[in-house]
Amino acid sequence: MSAISTIDEKVLVLNRGYSAVRIVPARHAFTLLCREAAEILSIENGNYLTYGLHDWMDVAKLQKEFEPEKHTWLRLPSLEIAIPKIIRLLTYDKFVKPEVRLTRRNLFSRDKNKCQYCGKRFSATDLTLDHVVPRVQGGGNSWSNLVCACMKCNTKKGGRTPRQASMQLIQKPFKPLHCEARKLRIGPIQYKSWKSFLQNAYWSIELVED
Repeated sequence: MSAISTIDEKVLVLNRGYSAVRIVPARHAFTLLCREAAEILSIENGNYLTYGLHDWMDVAKLQKEFEPEKHTWLRLPSLEIAIPKIIRLLTYDKFVKPEVRLTRRNLFSRDKNKCQYCGKRFSATDLTLDHVVPRVQGGGNSWSNLVCACMKCNTKKGGRTPRQASMQLIQKPFKPLHCEARKLRIGPIQYKSWKSFLQNAYWSIELVED
């Protein structure tokens, strides 16, 4: 692994109350550790252990000797240090529940690329977004008023409501709790320790890219 990709390894950040608040690259995590604004949380044999940066550097040789495969290593001039998987902020208590943004991609994802009138699945290039209550009748852009529609159904509906066009939605449009297109995907073994801290429904960003 190159030095650039290593320093960009993703690290889970917890607040002081052990709730997940964000994902940061390793360089940011080490900055917080150097400022003593955070500590490293390590899960070892089912137990949670905490380390300051200097303590973590002290155990680096033992980690390298006995469990090198469990860590991603950052090579420094005088030693190699394991990239922490989780850090905990020492003074931050807030937890912000992210909002799922109203975007074309998220609407397609919510409706699973299905036309909400005929129920058929289409590619993104063959789908449109339809205002259930047309804009000419006062309908706006909202989760409850936008649905996926194929071009044929959208043309048939025109500037009418579904009832006026004698058409029926296959499901009532809703605001999702999380972004289906960006569900948490944890692949490498080193990220398994994240699972106990994450509630998938609260995340609207992709945490680990495939």
